[in-house]
Amino acid sequence: MKILIVEDEHRIAAALKQGLQQENYAVDVCYDGQDGYAAASAEEYDSILLDVMLPSLNGFEICSKLRADGNHTPILMLTAKDQSRDVVQGLNAGADDYLAKPFAFEVLLARINALLRRPQQTVSSTLTAGNLELDTLSKTVNRGGQPIHLSSKEFALLEYMMRNKNQVLSKNNIISHVWDFDADILPNTVEVFVAYLRNKIDKPFKKQPALLQTVRGFGYKIEA
Repeated sequence: MKILIVEDEHRIAAALKQGLQQENYAVDVCYDGQDGYAAASAEEYDSILLDVMLPSLNGFEICSKLRADGNHTPILMLTAKDQSRDVVQGLNAGADDYLAKPFAFEVLLARINALLRRPQQTVSSTLTAGNLELDTLSKTVNRGGQPIHLSSKEFALLEYMMRNKNQVLSKNNIISHVWDFDADILPNTVEVFVAYLRNKIDKPFKKQPALLQTVRGFGYKIEA
C-alpha cells in the first residue's frame, strides 16, 4: 500500500517515512503544499498524511481542492493545533480523520489501518481470498492454516491484490501502489514479484485452486 506524506518539517517527515516503510508501506514525501497537491493529483495513493501548516497551500486548502477534484483518497490531517474549531475545519474540508501533534507512532499506524479498512466496510485486520488469509497487523500469511513466509515487498504486493480481489490490476496499478515514486523499477519487476508470490501461495498447494491469475494483455488478479 502506498502513502503520501505532506509535511514541511523534514525531521518529522523522515521519521514518519522510516516508520511506515518498516511496516511495509511504500512512501512518498512532499515538503510544500503546492507540491503535495500536485503529487496527490498525479499519483494514486491509498492514504495521505497531510500537515495543516504548509508553505504555499495549507492542509485545509489542499484537502478542499482534492475533494473538489473528485479525489476521495483517505486523508489523515496532522497538526499541532487541537482546538475544536480546527478539527471541525479539517473535517469540513473533507478530511477523514485528524491527529494532533505530538502523537505516538502506534496511534498513527492504527488510524492509517482504520482508514484503509473503511472501503471494505470491515473492522477485521484479516484479508481473505478462499482459504488464503493475510493479517495486516501481525504481518502474517497462511493458506489453509499453513504459514507462508513472504518478504516485505511480496507482502505489500499480496496485501494490495487481496484488498482488490477479483479485480484485474495492471502493472502500472501495482507499481503505483506498491513501490515508491523514486524506486528503481525495471520493466519486468512486477512479473518477477508476481512469480515469487505465485511460487509461495499457489505452487505448494497443487490440489487447491490457483488464486493468483494472469489476465493476458491486462494484468493480474487474486481470484476468490
